[in-house]
This record gives sequence, C-alpha cells and structure tokens, in this order.
Amino acid sequence: MRATISYLVMILLAVALLAPFAWMVVASLHPSKAALPSPAHLMPPDGNWHFENYVKVMTMPDIPFWRFLVNTSFVTVVVVIGQLFVSSLAAYGFSRMHFWGRDLLFFLFIATMMIPGQVTMIPVFILVRNFGWLDTYWALIVPGLSSAFAIFLLRQFFLGIPKELSEAARLDGCGDFGIYWWVALPLTKPALATLAAFSFVATWTDFFWPLLVTSSMEMRTLEVGLSVFKDSFGGTNWPLQMTAAVIVLIPVLIVFLFTQRFFTRGIALTGMK
Repeated sequence: MRATISYLVMILLAVALLAPFAWMVVASLHPSKAALPSPAHLMPPDGNWHFENYVKVMTMPDIPFWRFLVNTSFVTVVVVIGQLFVSSLAAYGFSRMHFWGRDLLFFLFIATMMIPGQVTMIPVFILVRNFGWLDTYWALIVPGLSSAFAIFLLRQFFLGIPKELSEAARLDGCGDFGIYWWVALPLTKPALATLAAFSFVATWTDFFWPLLVTSSMEMRTLEVGLSVFKDSFGGTNWPLQMTAAVIVLIPVLIVFLFTQRFFTRGIALTGMK
C-alpha cells in the first residue's frame, strides 16, 4: 500500500513538472501569431500541427540563429572542459597536498559561496573591461573557468580515495601531477560527470552575464537571442517564441538524460568524508 501511494505521489510530481514543458511544445506547433492555447483547447485552431515553425525560426533572415548556436556551443564546451580541469587541479591540491595555511585558504575559498553572484558581478565586469575583453569570447569564458562549488565537490570526492593508491603510485615513480592524472581523475568519473552536467546547464542557460559583456549581434548567445526573437516577433507571436524556447532547451534535456544517473552517485560519494 505504501509503495502504491509513493508511486502515485511520484507520478503526480512528474506530471506537474513535465506539464509546463509539454504545454510549451504544444504551443510551438500552433499556427504563427495564434493565441496561446488553453489546457482545455490544446489542438491548433486549424487542426494542423505546424512543424514548419522550427524551420522558420532557424532560417529567419534578420536573426543569426546559427551564429547564436555556435557561440553558445563553443563557450559552453570550453567552460565545461576548463572548469573540470582547473577545479580538479585546485581540489586535488586542497585534498592531497600539504602546505602552510591550506585549511584556512580553503575555508576562505568556500566562504565565497555565501556571497551572491550579483555582488561580485560588478567587480568582475570592471576587470573584464580593463583587460579589454568586452564583446569577446574571453569575457564569456574566463570568468566561468573556476567555481568554489566545483572545487568543494571534487575535494570531497578526492578525500574518499585511499591514500595507499597514491603511495603505491609514488613508489612506481609518479609525481604529484602523475598521481592526479593517472590515479585520482579516473576514480572521480561520477563526480566529474555530475560537475560537467551542472556546469553545462549553468553556462548554456546563462542570460545576464552574456547580456552584460556582449554588445554586438555576432557575440550574442542563444539565451540572449531569445529576447531578440521576442523583439523581432513584435512580442505577441507566441507560437514562434515557444518554438525558439524549445530549441534552446533541447540540448539541456539531452545532457540531463545522459548524465542524470551520475547525479545521485556523484553527490552521495562526495559526502563520504
């Protein structure tokens, strides 16, 4: 009986979470400039599903959709790879290497997680401007290469790896970087996959920072491009607006489906120590 109730509750939660996305997909298939469908009238008024809306959005002459997609893909891939490398190096140092003030430095580093991003956004923007990086890929990529949360997550995972493995590798001639690369990293795949998924979603869906540091249409990302879509449609063409939103969300859903099995394992294992 308890299992049945649990399944019913989970089904209801799943329906409640999926309903907005399903409604958005249905709205995207309505005729251009049609009104938003109500839950009681999901069928298009003319009785036909308009899949051509997706082609129309991707080939609009005034909107560089493919440029937005290339910018977002390039920035996201570089940030994810860079953040994994930089954060794992820092996390390995905080977990395995001994130096004066290590714990105090880690405490101060973790304390930055308590500072809202809006507080640090202005100083980071001034730094980026002084470097002359505004409206370039540098401004979109470099600030995202390090994350206090990523370092904390990976450090906790590194602490769970037996020290005997590192000592055995050192006896075989491995240095610190060799132990990090050949011993520690292969054992942290669940945590790396979890971090990669978080980083991908955060970077792909970031709106405010790309809006702040880019000014030309050629450097805009898809999230910022959504507002351009809205303006070009006059703000009332909801089917095409929903079509653009679905296109932006599809990569996030794909990444989530492929990596969601690592979430529980990765986060659970980081809590071992």
